[in-house]
Amino acid sequence: MIFIDDSEPEGVLEPVFPMRDVTINRNVDAYKLYDVLGEVGRGKFGTVYKCKEKTSGLQLAAKFVPIPKRDDKRNVEREVEIMNSLQHHLIIQLYAAYEYQKMMCVVLELIEGGELFDRVVDDEFVLTERVCRVFIRQVCEAMAFIHGNGIIHLDLKPENILVLTQKGNRIKIIDFGLARKFDPDKRLRVLFGTPEFVAPEVVNFDCISYGTDMWSVGVISYVLISGLSPFMGENDIETMSNVTIAKYDFEDECFNGISPECLDFIAKLLAKDLSTRMTAADCMKHKWLQQHPPATPKTTTAAAAAATVAKTASTASGKTRLKSESPITLASESSEDSTETIEDADDNEDANDDDDVGDETTEQDEDSEELAKLCTTHELENKELDATKDNLKNFIVRWETHPNSPYVFDVEGNVIAPLNETSYTHPRHQHGPDSISSSRGEYCRGTGSQRQRDRHALIHGK
Repeated sequence: MIFIDDSEPEGVLEPVFPMRDVTINRNVDAYKLYDVLGEVGRGKFGTVYKCKEKTSGLQLAAKFVPIPKRDDKRNVEREVEIMNSLQHHLIIQLYAAYEYQKMMCVVLELIEGGELFDRVVDDEFVLTERVCRVFIRQVCEAMAFIHGNGIIHLDLKPENILVLTQKGNRIKIIDFGLARKFDPDKRLRVLFGTPEFVAPEVVNFDCISYGTDMWSVGVISYVLISGLSPFMGENDIETMSNVTIAKYDFEDECFNGISPECLDFIAKLLAKDLSTRMTAADCMKHKWLQQHPPATPKTTTAAAAAATVAKTASTASGKTRLKSESPITLASESSEDSTETIEDADDNEDANDDDDVGDETTEQDEDSEELAKLCTTHELENKELDATKDNLKNFIVRWETHPNSPYVFDVEGNVIAPLNETSYTHPRHQHGPDSISSSRGEYCRGTGSQRQRDRHALIHGK
């Protein structure tokens, strides 16, 4: 069995190469500088290869993107510009970029641990809530940095979270091809996303914000914990309908062993109202992500902890019985002054003893309750999520049969179409002189008639 390290990653690993600001090298053929070793993956906008720099021998990943049109070229230039501002150990790093003829090549650090979801469904992998929390905390830390630099990722989904190694617990966020700079003074709307991970405001063509990413974090957390997709319908249109009304639940039996703190964390991210969702910074302060393993040896079992609780409770109970069996001397009204003084003193001492024992009992009870709670939480968090793994396997199989995301949403026309390499012009949202546009989104500066024209209502079957 592969027992993942469920402790918090400490420190920052030494980067394979120093982080740097990259300038696109024009009219330079990347094939003359790198040996291509094999294909790593193929996406909607390009193909990624494992490569080796000829001069240094450094192994890297090279993404080749065709740029037949000006917008295609601008998209890659934007991605490079955005990645230059995101130099962080939880984010994939840029090494170099080249333009040659009708092709752009973006060279990145090579990450060979695989996709997070593929990793956790391995038959030998032990999936627990605590492991999920370790991964999600890193995602939230990365998103806090991304948002802190004025960037919205806009395409967070399982395949865009990679693990560094086969047995480590460190992750990296990848793929900033759809990312946008966000200016709170402008009204940013987009027409694209991945149906099961996209936020309601995207489907409705409402203005988006950093919270749009956090919705996706909520969906990823839900899927990672349960293996189920919270909004999946019989088809993409039904899925979008569920998203727009934020229709989901925790009723499946796979949630029975999940902590209330975890469910609360997810619920506060899957809030329909963008303004009420937790920010990435809020997530880092949430009780679920703040929890840490009890300060007990790793060999301590739940049974041993329970025995400790029983022993503590027994000790407390014993002290309570001693208190009830102790005689209490009462002062006599007929006693002499001297005797009354002595008896009063004895009475005070007995009362103080009773108070001390009572305080000790209360403290013991509180300690017992706290320890029992810790043991219960510890046991829940370390429970193997076998049902979740089975669900995740089905999720991945279904996901692989889906057309490559992202998609363009024209829900008013009852169309959800894969976004092609070429520009998509929405029939009702022409890019005018009052917008900064591309094939993947636009900054809308105008309101009023623009808002009224662009407002969508998703009505299934119409």
